[in-house]
Amino acid sequence: MFRRCTLGLFRFLVALLITLLLCFSGLAQEPAPSASKQPAAAPTEQKPDQNPAEAGSDKASADKSTTKPESKITPEQAEQLFRDVDTILDFASNDTSLPIKHEVKRRLASRDEVVSYLKKNMAEDKDVQRLRRTELVLKKFGLLPKDFDLQTFLVSLLEEQVAGYYDAKTKTVNLLDWVLPDLQRPVLAHELTHALQDQSFGLDKWLKKGNEDLDTKKDLKPDDITKDENSEARQAVVEGQAMVVLVDYMLAPLHRTVANSPEVVDTLNADMAAGTADSKVYQNAPVFMKEALTFPYRYGVEFEAELLREQGKDKAFAMTFANPPRTSREIMEPQTYIAGEHLAPLSLPDFKHIFKNYDRFDIGAIGEFDVAVLAEQYAGLEASKRIYPNWRGGYYYSVHPKGNMAAPLQLVFVSKWASPKAADQFAAIYARGMQQRYKNVKAPTDTNLPADLKDLRTLGGDHSWTTEEGAVVIDVKADTVLVTESLEPAITNEFREAVFAGTPSNP
Repeated sequence: MFRRCTLGLFRFLVALLITLLLCFSGLAQEPAPSASKQPAAAPTEQKPDQNPAEAGSDKASADKSTTKPESKITPEQAEQLFRDVDTILDFASNDTSLPIKHEVKRRLASRDEVVSYLKKNMAEDKDVQRLRRTELVLKKFGLLPKDFDLQTFLVSLLEEQVAGYYDAKTKTVNLLDWVLPDLQRPVLAHELTHALQDQSFGLDKWLKKGNEDLDTKKDLKPDDITKDENSEARQAVVEGQAMVVLVDYMLAPLHRTVANSPEVVDTLNADMAAGTADSKVYQNAPVFMKEALTFPYRYGVEFEAELLREQGKDKAFAMTFANPPRTSREIMEPQTYIAGEHLAPLSLPDFKHIFKNYDRFDIGAIGEFDVAVLAEQYAGLEASKRIYPNWRGGYYYSVHPKGNMAAPLQLVFVSKWASPKAADQFAAIYARGMQQRYKNVKAPTDTNLPADLKDLRTLGGDHSWTTEEGAVVIDVKADTVLVTESLEPAITNEFREAVFAGTPSNP
């Protein structure tokens, strides 16, 4: 799977989610449950007719370029928040049936401390490091602009939106000294769910079990590709459960829950996808980054909500840790997980032999989430929704000529689909994306394809185009699509023989 950032980097999003939740008319009418009556709030820059939630959002995402010092919560508010941790932990335990095994440590942190922690976590996180390595692959696929600076983006994102977080290493929940208590309590419901997950299952260790590092594998097996999605699926479980508790906490005064109010999840996810007006870095991010950053929250909460409604609390919480989903397909389509669907892994060509004169750069699964984002990027959201449920497997393998890292990245991409018709449709979507990714795209003169690829709706057979980075070949046979980019014709032919051995052409 196109690697995404892990828990430490996702923490910034909680502040964004709280803002969205508090803006729901149904959730903003009554306060969430608390240990006691709240003390008076510290003075803020709230406008006369401004909703307190909006004022808190302005405060939580304050522009660091302003010269006016940031307001801080009062010592009395901080003391009350410390007491509220235990009450909210009890709520999370009742909501999930995960037991409280010991007290959760708590500390008050400044914005600078939180940003410093997240930056350090980002610098040390292996998945974030791999994401940086995969940056070239993402640009080759057109999911990031050629001039996109991933490192600058990630740092800017952290500085724009930071939130409280649970640190599994120190077993401590960190409260924020600059965010109003009423905004922090729902965050605590989310973060203390992580504390309960950690107490029962060892959160970091459980997440790492699903983290298959293909970069160190010399002899790849088909099942290794499937395992490449394990980490993302587990991440969605962790964040999805925490989002359920967050929403249940805010709905509690209305005597509603995620399980009996599915429309709340729909509204939350629609707003989460759009982002808030003050989150400029997020708003201006490429589609891939928006989708990747919100995936464990948006799809995770939908996954958990469906399990809650169909199988109850034990299955939705403890049992998903015991029997976790393995792919983004199971998260995006919970019925495939509930039914115990098992897709056979795709057979792999002999990469070492075919690429004997090349240096491996990156390899990974291309899962259902990945093809959904590719289709959204190239053909729009509605086309994406129609095509991605037909995904049945995929992988990519990228290389450079030996000793020549300056040469254009070269890759092979194979995907399997539910039917030949779906394969033809995805091939057309992928072909349409070429004109977004390359400046000069030319088809052979004897082709009957439209000159403007945006009119392409289906594509069967074997086709090639020339670009400023070499040939792009799309070959469709039966339910399988083979794509090679910038490869020599002889290498592409070797992949045709390996991938399509015994496969008839589409009618």
